[in-house]
Amino acid sequence: MDGMIILNLFLVVVFIILTAFFVGAEFAILKVRMSRIDQLIEEGNKKAKISKKVVVGLDYHLSACQLGITVTALVLGALGEPTVEKILHPVFERFEVSKATATLLSYFIALAIVTFFHVVFGELAPKTLAIQYSEKMTLLLAPPLYWFGKITKPFIKFLNGASQSLLRLFGVEPSKHETAHTEEEIKLIATQSFESGEINQAELTYLENIFSFDERKLKDIMIPKASIITLEKNMSLAVLLDILEKHAFTRYPVKDKIDGRIKGYINAKELLTKSLVDQNISISDLIHEIPNFLETSPIKEALLTMQKTRKHMALIHNEEKQAVGIVTMEDVLEEIVGEIGEEAYRVT
Repeated sequence: MDGMIILNLFLVVVFIILTAFFVGAEFAILKVRMSRIDQLIEEGNKKAKISKKVVVGLDYHLSACQLGITVTALVLGALGEPTVEKILHPVFERFEVSKATATLLSYFIALAIVTFFHVVFGELAPKTLAIQYSEKMTLLLAPPLYWFGKITKPFIKFLNGASQSLLRLFGVEPSKHETAHTEEEIKLIATQSFESGEINQAELTYLENIFSFDERKLKDIMIPKASIITLEKNMSLAVLLDILEKHAFTRYPVKDKIDGRIKGYINAKELLTKSLVDQNISISDLIHEIPNFLETSPIKEALLTMQKTRKHMALIHNEEKQAVGIVTMEDVLEEIVGEIGEEAYRVT
């Protein structure tokens, strides 16, 4: 076997490896999660920084992968047939195969051999590895892909521009790569993640609760007015302490004795703490303003308001401005995480 054949065989192996590199990089950067890359960057992983540049510029670097795959495939085709023909030439001569037949056989044999190695080692194997180990493969392959994209930038820009111009001739405006998912797609992903063991039942339930969160109204979760334990503004400290001991909730709505309207709420912990210092403390001094919402208001609206104002209780009323119940921050959170338990309402 002469030196040229050995060189050609070596180049075939090299270009199969290069094909594997571009195929692996293509599938890895498509599969890897950006949130995981960000986490690695926070941990000080230097390769993750370059990986993020590649993933952020996904369209451009996918074009780089396609350019690399195309070039390596063309080179393999150019090297494979003549190399195999030279290797098989002595065999054909020994069996006195005609030149035309030898050429035809060499072509098909070369096509079969090169295609086998190209598909198995250059395409399928790296694709499977990239999908199963997307994070590791991205960290390994993104840096060289990044620099390949830098070096071949003029070619990639030219080819992308040419393809976009061609699309415009047919009235198609090229769109940017979309990574967003619809709500239904996210639900499906969550279900599949649960079935594959990536998340547990509790996590799946949280996600399902979040999606149903926007659809629910305050009237679905409020505590009815008839079930509310209220205090009066003019109650004595002894009566207040008796009620607190009996019910042991953390917060109580406070109503006006004259008109019966709820004016706000008090925090039992705050009352108990200050009563140790001042036995003559007035409940009026401890009343916190209470937000008001229609019973048909979305739960999300109440949550955002309560977060912004740092209020843990809200008053719910109907269209006639009549109080029909209250809702607490715990009631809202239970819509996402499930039953918290009565402890969340009690003095601890």
